[in-house]
Amino acid sequence: QVQLAESGGGLVQPGGSLTLSCAASGRILSIAVMGWYRQAPGKQRELVAVITSGGSTTYVDSVKGRFTISRDNAKNTVYLQMNSLKAEDTAVYYCKADRVMMSYWDPVSDYWGQGAQVTVSS
Repeated sequence: QVQLAESGGGLVQPGGSLTLSCAASGRILSIAVMGWYRQAPGKQRELVAVITSGGSTTYVDSVKGRFTISRDNAKNTVYLQMNSLKAEDTAVYYCKADRVMMSYWDPVSDYWGQGAQVTVSS
């Protein structure tokens, strides 16, 4: 009963910028970690960036200095600002919510978004 709605994907030229957003809906008390993963054709899915409820962030080396992850805890929404995009950033980007608490007595669960295509090309 938790859904992650992604938006913001599209086509952009190298060096351009794009912002992804992902909103979690449902009866949610808290989400410990929200993040973005990406998968290019023929490659494994990789972590791009994650952010905790307290604001601590982690990025894969290839996007450090170019991407910025942020979140709005009140809206259960995570964002990924992507700058200086490169062709190698082309992939399907998936939003993930880890340790989603729906009650104080039930176990936490993880959820994935459906993916957003990001294409960087001239």
